[in-house]
Amino acid sequence: MSEPKKVIMLGNEAIARGAYEAGVKVSAAYPGTPSTEISEYLVQYKDSLYCEWSPNEKVAAEVAIGASVVGVRAMSCMKHVGFNVAADPAYTVSYMGVNGGLVIVVADDPGLYSSQNEQDTRMIARAAGIPVLEPADSSEAKEYMKLAFELSERFDRPFILRTTTRLAHSQGLVELNDRLEIEDKPYVKNIQKTVMMPVNAKLRHVEIEKRNLELADEADHLPINAVEMKDTKIGVITSGIPYQYVREALPEASVLKLGMVHPLPKKLIEDFAAKVDKLYIVEELEPVIEEQVKSWGIQAAGKEIFTIQGEYSANMIREAILGRELKLEAPVQVPGRPPILCPGCPHRSVYYVLNKLKLHAAGDIGCYTLGAVAPLSVVDTTICMGASISSLHGMEKAKGREYIRNWVAVIGDSTFLHTGINSLMNMVYNKAAGTVMILDNSTTGMTGHQDHAATGKTLQGDTTYAVDIPALCRAVGVKNVVEVDAFDIETLEKTVKEETARDEVSVIITKSPCVLLSKAKKPLYTAHADKCKKCGMCMKPGCPAMTKNPDGTIHIDDTMCTGCGLCERLCKFDAIELIKEGDR
Repeated sequence: MSEPKKVIMLGNEAIARGAYEAGVKVSAAYPGTPSTEISEYLVQYKDSLYCEWSPNEKVAAEVAIGASVVGVRAMSCMKHVGFNVAADPAYTVSYMGVNGGLVIVVADDPGLYSSQNEQDTRMIARAAGIPVLEPADSSEAKEYMKLAFELSERFDRPFILRTTTRLAHSQGLVELNDRLEIEDKPYVKNIQKTVMMPVNAKLRHVEIEKRNLELADEADHLPINAVEMKDTKIGVITSGIPYQYVREALPEASVLKLGMVHPLPKKLIEDFAAKVDKLYIVEELEPVIEEQVKSWGIQAAGKEIFTIQGEYSANMIREAILGRELKLEAPVQVPGRPPILCPGCPHRSVYYVLNKLKLHAAGDIGCYTLGAVAPLSVVDTTICMGASISSLHGMEKAKGREYIRNWVAVIGDSTFLHTGINSLMNMVYNKAAGTVMILDNSTTGMTGHQDHAATGKTLQGDTTYAVDIPALCRAVGVKNVVEVDAFDIETLEKTVKEETARDEVSVIITKSPCVLLSKAKKPLYTAHADKCKKCGMCMKPGCPAMTKNPDGTIHIDDTMCTGCGLCERLCKFDAIELIKEGDR
């Protein structure tokens, strides 16, 4: 018999492989870094399972719950802030339990690489009473997925697999195994278990607390909660990626590595603590393990010497515990590179117009959030998915129609379908006034160009009905819906002036595909220094393809230029010329 094949995989790829091997039949997700690639890797197994992009994380969780109810293994994937959106069904399915195994993969983002906060999923899981497994490398990511489904069915509990940015995007060796052919569990109608009205929920609450106590007892014996006894002068309790840092920083220390971080293995922790002279608890973000361990009367050092913010490192742990750093060669200093909209991005021309008109924008989550940075500096607020429209509504109700004439809400097409549509309905229903701008670039751009309900393609690559966004806006009662080419700045400026003058809700949809998606040959522009008047108009949008020569005239980098033509439209002196035609 041949040895199982071993390959190097990203953590997200390993999670997808674990789901496949576990016999998952349904997966639903909304893209959100650092969880996005799980579904993109999972789609390679579409002959064995179904996977989809859902409009938002709440819907995705509910799709997976429905599949579990009728007896198949199902999963849902999201980033940590997406779990907030899914909180309603997540808290309730904790009471319901499962039929087929149910796992929610949640990716936290210590260090804020692509998020608006650093919240810790373990805290939400504790509040919801949902058990949590946390792998420390790609191999464990695959195996813990399989274990999570086994435990889910054995204990009648949904499970969370918690990952982080570092695990999601780091590589490790993974052993490939065959897919488990799991027989569907029969669906048996059980109103008391699956209909969460108060009389049933009260009984289910008692049941889940009983199951969680059973799980806590089981945690003491799970092999994923492992003691590595070495020198007993220092003992460390840790989990996930921080385990890797601990092992590098303190190779001789004794370590209790937790694979299940909720519920905690109390007896195992008590026994380990009794064997070491000094106990440390190393966990990124919140003191979730630390607070529970200390509440049991166990002395340990934790957040008083470790930060509650950002990612950890071996060097930081070494300094905090041993009082000394490992002297490393100073890294090469590179110039700072602030985030900026891509050359040719259609959002740039929209923000140029808003900046020119001195309008404020209530912003949202997406590439267009970069409208907050110089030189455009138009976006004043960014809260969460869909909040641009709701917050604009709140401003209007607080300050009145005249005040809001200097504001618009900006939101992308994918985010509008995620939660923006609810906010737009609310504006119409509550007789608001205000202008909403939907920046439609026909993709979910920020997370890597995933399809959504208005693109006409599914995650599995099938052609499907594309939601008509203008018709959708009209269907919820918006009378004034205008579509404009994002690069037609004259028409766009005229339209913005007209719509912000209205005393009712209006929607402007700026249409132009993301420049990174276009496969057409790009036009090419050049700047003529002899004609340039150094007025700076073409520099106002902040295109990175444009720079100033030492004498103040303009230069266009032809390796970066995507041929959007915005600079040519802004130049009144014919100093910028189209020198190569494209396909558009």
